[in-house]
Amino acid sequence: MYKDYFGLKEEPFSIAPDPQFMYMSERHREALAHLLYGLQTSGGFVLLTGEVGTGKTTVCRCLLEQVPEGSEIAFVLNPKLNVVELLATICDELRISYPPQNRSIKLFIDTINSFLLSAHGKGRKTVLIIDEAQNLRVDVLEQIRLLTNLETHKQKLLQVIMLGQPELKVALERPELRQLAQRITARYHLEPLSKNEIQAYVSHRLAVAGVERPLFPAAIIGKLYQLSGGVPRLINLLCDRALLGAYVKEQHTVSPALLNAAAAEVFGPPTKEQRSASPLWQWALLLLVVIIGSLFLFDTYLEKLHPPPAAAVARFPIQRIAPVESLAWNGPEPLTQSAPLAYQALFKTWGVSFDPAQGTIRAQAKQRRLELLSNRGSLGRLRQLNRPAVLTLTDARGQEFFAALIALNHEVATLVIGSQVRRVSITVLNQQWFGEYLLLWQPPAQYQGGVKPGAQGAVVAWLEEQLAKLNGRKVRTGGEPILDGMLLKELQQFQSAQGLEPDGIVGTYTLILINSRISDQQPTLIQRQKG
Repeated sequence: MYKDYFGLKEEPFSIAPDPQFMYMSERHREALAHLLYGLQTSGGFVLLTGEVGTGKTTVCRCLLEQVPEGSEIAFVLNPKLNVVELLATICDELRISYPPQNRSIKLFIDTINSFLLSAHGKGRKTVLIIDEAQNLRVDVLEQIRLLTNLETHKQKLLQVIMLGQPELKVALERPELRQLAQRITARYHLEPLSKNEIQAYVSHRLAVAGVERPLFPAAIIGKLYQLSGGVPRLINLLCDRALLGAYVKEQHTVSPALLNAAAAEVFGPPTKEQRSASPLWQWALLLLVVIIGSLFLFDTYLEKLHPPPAAAVARFPIQRIAPVESLAWNGPEPLTQSAPLAYQALFKTWGVSFDPAQGTIRAQAKQRRLELLSNRGSLGRLRQLNRPAVLTLTDARGQEFFAALIALNHEVATLVIGSQVRRVSITVLNQQWFGEYLLLWQPPAQYQGGVKPGAQGAVVAWLEEQLAKLNGRKVRTGGEPILDGMLLKELQQFQSAQGLEPDGIVGTYTLILINSRISDQQPTLIQRQKG
């Protein structure tokens, strides 16, 4: 819509993986180097992990361009398969014939092994690439490992490349997968773009699209980084919406106001305390400090300007929380209690208890009909998920400890460290937190894992009700809802707007984000706007 207005030949910020827009940051180049190294070794597994939207598929496409000519490539895009389905998919990808309706695992394996020996005899390399590999079941992962057992005296005949979200790293630490983990010859975790890289990323995509003038002034790149956390897919969504806004307003560059409006469309409207954190208020507070010279008065005003959510204040009552310049474990409890105390604070935000003597955190969460999400990301991701979380922090001496993040805005974070509540600037928090978090979330009744298109049941009925609320429409009647047609389209539109892969699968992130937009019965990091 805005292409002609800005003189663009293409849409520069489409989330489709168009090779011509490929931007290789230093991190992407490092990831590619690791994959190439693994590909050149004598077989085994190569692992690339990263948050949703960080560019894993982009790196893989670059890798495919450098695979030796004549290589046999099997690309599995939907790994939510059982063993038989996976083996059939590999055969289909490699154009291996097998009897119709075959369900014999042995026949599939014998057929694949015969193909691998034949390809090796012809000097051809066979590579199996699995995207979204965090969705692989344990028995399927074990079967893939067994496929790599076929080897000559010098090398294995099948190279496996797995791309996945951080949950994949966690899964491979399970005892039953230790043999597979030992066969990983190269691994890399792809981090989001840095603040400096975002400017180059935006300029690159605009230049490819035919415009080299700065449609996004350098002054708002910091804001773009703050909103996106450096995740390329979120950057694309924000920039696309911002350019559309500039077109509608007949402006020639994107202003901070337009970027904020774009963020409201992508993430939902800003909260009350976010809107109050304007530069005018900040200067007013600074002037008060200079004139009055009272640290007490500064803390009081800061508390009013950035209040934690009411629920957090109710569960962690304190007279006044003065901001600190750094975070450290300095309470009366020993450091060994850091994790269990953080878990207790996290459970408390949900109005339930955690007892280290009563089992693991995951088991106790399930007893309370909650699920556990352990991952790595940015504050932008946590703002989007909008759930209290346990963070892994590092103090000035390099010592790790755990803290429960119970409130967050664009200026200040509120954490529970041991038995103490601390408030700290976002700048300080980012210096001591490297992305590891753990949070609780509540699935709908009867949820047993990702619900695929075409499914029916209680979760699909729940989804119909929630999307009806989100879209301001009535619940459709006339039989049990099916995840297809308009319902599937609405789900994919929601996923795309939230920076998720619009795969139409009702999974963890999709459910958390729907709850964050709908439910007022669950704890949040950011105070909901009333009215």
